[in-house]
Amino acid sequence: MFQDKKILLAITGSIAAYKSILLTRLLIKAGAEVKIVMTPAARDFVSPLTLSTLSRNPVVIDLSNNESWSNHVQLGRWADIMIVAPLSCNTMAKMAHGLCDNMLLATYLSATCPVVVAPAMDEDMWHHPATRNNLQLLESYGNKVIPVGRGDLASGLYGDGRMAEPETIMQFIQEHYFINQDLAGRKALVTAGPTYEPIDPVRFIGNHSSGKMGLAIAEELARRGAAVQLILGPSSVNTTVAGIKVHKVQTAQQMFDACLQEFAGADIAVMSAAVADFTPVTTNAEKIKKTAGSLTVELTKTRDILKSLGKEKRQDQVLVGFALETNNEKEFAREKLSSKNADMIVLNSLNDEGAGFGYDTNKITIFERSGLELPYERKPKQQVAHDIVDRIVNMLYA
Repeated sequence: MFQDKKILLAITGSIAAYKSILLTRLLIKAGAEVKIVMTPAARDFVSPLTLSTLSRNPVVIDLSNNESWSNHVQLGRWADIMIVAPLSCNTMAKMAHGLCDNMLLATYLSATCPVVVAPAMDEDMWHHPATRNNLQLLESYGNKVIPVGRGDLASGLYGDGRMAEPETIMQFIQEHYFINQDLAGRKALVTAGPTYEPIDPVRFIGNHSSGKMGLAIAEELARRGAAVQLILGPSSVNTTVAGIKVHKVQTAQQMFDACLQEFAGADIAVMSAAVADFTPVTTNAEKIKKTAGSLTVELTKTRDILKSLGKEKRQDQVLVGFALETNNEKEFAREKLSSKNADMIVLNSLNDEGAGFGYDTNKITIFERSGLELPYERKPKQQVAHDIVDRIVNMLYA
């Protein structure tokens, strides 16, 4: 998404400036061309030499060096986007009121590209009414503000005011400016979360799925233009991304029925829900009382959603399944790819640290019908979703 994009990174005087080193590295690694402008105060926190080495461009700080002047107008017109990270309380106030006493501010005031800011300051400064007013002014000018984080601050306090992490900034820029609408006009079906199979009115058979991975996939599909039908099992996750219609279900049978209804109209189907394999044969209408003896619950298999959709799948549809395994992972994933008539199986293992239920990260290997096997490193689930959708797009337009 960042390939050949022109990024102007503006750095102000804040202890969070150290994060700009990693942000620069990530942008360059993603294929962007990066130029950097700093306030004089920023030199106290991060070395221009380090940044110029990483960005492969001279760092601009002063309006002139007694021999020539830095063309702030040209710099502001060169960029596809200007990112101010970190944005200090002082520079925020100057930007909000149009002050122009350094090269960074002159560049900002003459920039014709979108401007995104990532504030960083102590909690009391962040919550001060003057700061809130300045932030509203900046947003009223059309600038985008990346929310601050909550955590340990340079003052020793714990609270709001931490600059967003470089990975979060990258994701924000990508989602708001550089997302390809390569799925515009397409329809997608996604399942997410667990299913709960009732034993009685208060007890059920379920699992630890949070629904985070499926939601991330649904949001990625929607951002890239698809109209998404999300079949969501019992889960606390929710979304504000436009283009997603959520259908809430409880049981495997309800999820099966909803998928069968939506599948025919879908170009893409991603079955990421952790559907119960078994459900009680009978459900007690009243709560089962605890007795001295044991309790036996007879179970029966649930309908296999992925296999059922595989039987109905057309040539122009892409069907994706998930495999969460604890042993013989690759063998089971390949077998599932074949037996379910899927186009792709996404494997993750409970043996991998930071993968599986409940985590904000995942580590996957993608198996495709063509025989391709693609392992990925552990990443935030939003980035994993991006990788998965990239492969879906590649398959859809092959």
